[in-house]
Amino acid sequence: MTKQDLLKLKNGTDIRGTAIAGVENDPVTLTDEAITLIAKAFFVWAAKHTGKASPVIAVGHDSRLSAGHIGGLVARSINACGGDVIATGLSSTPSMFMLLQDGFGADASIMITASHLPYQKNGLKFFVKEGGLEGSDVSEVLDLAAEGNFPAGTGTTRERSYLEAYAADLVKKVRVACGEERPLAGKRIVVDAGNGAGGFYANLVLLPLGADITGSQFLDPDGSFPNHIPNPENETAMQSVCAAVKANHADFGIIFDTDVDRAGAVSRDGEEINRNRLIALISAILLEERTGGVIVTDSVTSDGLATFIKNHGGIHRRFKRGYKNVINESKRLNAEGIDSPLAIETSGHAALKENFFLDDGAYLVTRLLIALAKRAKEGKDLTEMIADLPEPKEAAEIRLSFRPGVDFKALGEGVIADLKAYANEESFLSPAPDNFEGIRINFDRDHGDGWALVRMSLHEPIMPINVESNSEGGNAKMIALLGAFLARYPFLNLENLK
Repeated sequence: MTKQDLLKLKNGTDIRGTAIAGVENDPVTLTDEAITLIAKAFFVWAAKHTGKASPVIAVGHDSRLSAGHIGGLVARSINACGGDVIATGLSSTPSMFMLLQDGFGADASIMITASHLPYQKNGLKFFVKEGGLEGSDVSEVLDLAAEGNFPAGTGTTRERSYLEAYAADLVKKVRVACGEERPLAGKRIVVDAGNGAGGFYANLVLLPLGADITGSQFLDPDGSFPNHIPNPENETAMQSVCAAVKANHADFGIIFDTDVDRAGAVSRDGEEINRNRLIALISAILLEERTGGVIVTDSVTSDGLATFIKNHGGIHRRFKRGYKNVINESKRLNAEGIDSPLAIETSGHAALKENFFLDDGAYLVTRLLIALAKRAKEGKDLTEMIADLPEPKEAAEIRLSFRPGVDFKALGEGVIADLKAYANEESFLSPAPDNFEGIRINFDRDHGDGWALVRMSLHEPIMPINVESNSEGGNAKMIALLGAFLARYPFLNLENLK
């Protein structure tokens, strides 16, 4: 297998590819050969990183159909290098990091997951005690895989679940914070796991805390995802959990993605607590405990969120898309002596300083439930904490594709450069000063009364455009102006703008 073939599997800080054949125009790329080479290479990389000749590797997986095959192959590949494996079975991505902090006996870990992608996809995420691998680390692993110089030996594999211990720690955190054994008694909380790995949260976390989980749905792992995609950003998935909250007269709703590193929530009236609202809620909770912190978010957050964070005693820093980008920016600020308690994306990736800056959907939800329990004692509703969040009248994301075969990265950057120049020329436009990717443009009241962010996708030949307006009909004005400008580029498909 060539180095080029291996590098095609790199997806930021993960490995992702097609693992199951049968989907039209989607050939298998995460082959047995690729998995074997990458698993052996990670063992070699981990040995070098940890300074141990034979590091113990924990291997877990979410509910995907190909998980068992890939997990077994990864374990046998590491064994063939002389390495021992602890197979943790069904796991969440955050738990595969936390077991490295908990005396579990592993020196590094591999999580087999492709997050919310379709059933035929799968991938690998890697952890050491310091955190998840960076993109440069994954590149080094792939270099080692291409070289193919691996030790030979005979290691062992033993099975040992960690998810129960991980859940018990969350229960303990809630009990300590609330000062009682069953702080959620009398509260009905609906969990929607989307048949991913998050079903444990209902039975292993909520029930011990006294919650009534009537109405919880899709808790059983099923990698065909028969009900909806496990993804808090998916409209169908969110409508499903919102409907469940309403139908069961629940006090709160929770939805996880497949591997539980992301989450969304639902208020007792069945309204989404997602994207800007979710960021506002966890920000308010943290800033109530300690004011003055910097909240780092991705680039598509609203102006209303910035106002909200400022009014609650915090500082908003809008940064680049990509959960690793916002996490690393928050870490950088803390290293410079600037308190930054939270790094969070609108996608639901949330990493708290107090929790190793691990993007952990279950920990995020646990923090929300602590606040819910405390406020219930005072006769208050949790969503009152974001009652003063200014919300736009309209918000949308439009994704433009490129003509096949073109150098979309170079062409896209050229379009953005031209748009920057255009924005500086027109009196009704003003580029936002606090922008770190693409171009964020403010439109005056007569031309849309809002803002638009035009950027390039991190990994796909897509140019997303986010628009928000404070006036009804404002989005249409901004999209029309952008459409007229972008019509000069024949390599862009503008159909979605219509």
